[in-house]
Amino acid sequence: MNNEFPEAVHASEPSPTGRLVLSLRALLWQFLKIGTIGFGGGMAVIALMERDLVREKRALDAEEFLHGVGLGQVLGPFAVNTALFVGNRLHGILGGLLCAGVFMAPSLLLVILLSWLYFSFHAIPALQDAIGGLGPVVIALILSAAWSMGKKAVRHWPAVLLAMLALGLSVLKVNPVYILATAGAAGLLAGRSRLGGGSSPGASGKGEGFVHGQEKQSGGERGIPTHLASFSPILPVQTLAVTGSAAVVGGTSLTTLAWAFLKVGFIFFGGGFVLVPILHQRLVENLHWLTAKEFLDGVAISNLTPGPIAVLATFAGYHLLGVPGAVVATLALFAPALVLMSVFSHEYARLKEGRRVQDFLAGITPAVVGLVVGAAVLLAPGALHGLPGWGLMVLSLILLVRFRWPPAFVLATGAALGAAGWIA
Repeated sequence: MNNEFPEAVHASEPSPTGRLVLSLRALLWQFLKIGTIGFGGGMAVIALMERDLVREKRALDAEEFLHGVGLGQVLGPFAVNTALFVGNRLHGILGGLLCAGVFMAPSLLLVILLSWLYFSFHAIPALQDAIGGLGPVVIALILSAAWSMGKKAVRHWPAVLLAMLALGLSVLKVNPVYILATAGAAGLLAGRSRLGGGSSPGASGKGEGFVHGQEKQSGGERGIPTHLASFSPILPVQTLAVTGSAAVVGGTSLTTLAWAFLKVGFIFFGGGFVLVPILHQRLVENLHWLTAKEFLDGVAISNLTPGPIAVLATFAGYHLLGVPGAVVATLALFAPALVLMSVFSHEYARLKEGRRVQDFLAGITPAVVGLVVGAAVLLAPGALHGLPGWGLMVLSLILLVRFRWPPAFVLATGAALGAAGWIA
């Protein structure tokens, strides 16, 4: 019995298409690992997913993965959406929701811990030095993923032009939804054949795979620092005592909290940082649930976690109603995106058979590569400070691309150098 879990983690069986389909338990383990070490925001997490699930595990072909990333940009946090897409494609709707939940779990727990520390002691733990050392590694991770995806998706000059256009617009901070819609329209005009689109080896139009030897049809922005891992504070009893949808603290019920964040979830377009001004207006100016300083500190705390900046909802929910409030606020904010992405994932296999849909997706594919490179360009000024930062980025890129080091080891190296004060 003791060996059952390790075996399941690495279990994979070939499908008739040549893919290796992970068992659900193995897939959940992969997303738990990615959710724990995925510092650096959405594109850094996408880089980890692409490396682990496309290149190493071969659970999904590169083209299908890029389509998932593109669809995930429509509403809500695209890294969480991509986790749901992968889980749904391999193990149906329940598998998709479980993968999204497992992926988010480390961030949710860490934000709750940091929120407790913040509201108890009115200070953020001194983690910035270690986090600063991760910046150059994150840039290298994103660039390595762009290189891997670009080799397969950008093979003809029209695709190169679309990737460059997406890169340029991304650097100009144009909403990714508009970029992808434009690229999809270009795909409709140019056609899949001109863009070099095609089913990658192992692609299956009906999304079928084999799990444990039996046919299974498709159902359809970091880890806890070492010095905190050994610290297990007992959360105040009153924060855990808030239960039930009618629970009220300071005039705010769980129902009111859920409805407030659910409404924001329906307009959560364009990525996490687009969400910041929306939440600022709602939480600080309209509802007065947070002060301006608390809101800014909440943004800082959300950046110290593996998950998307949307975990700011977890911080606000904790402040109002403790742990139940943190969970309810997070689920309410993510619910619209998760429902929409479940529909996209469930219908993906059927819709991708249409010629016009294939043309549209062929335009999106190189644009996603451009968005990935654009993320690295935008993040670089804040992450690469002086020669040590650039040197660590280049070294990390070599270790990841040439020597294929596991990302966790490279990230740990960057954190150690940052904690030692070698990386500004």
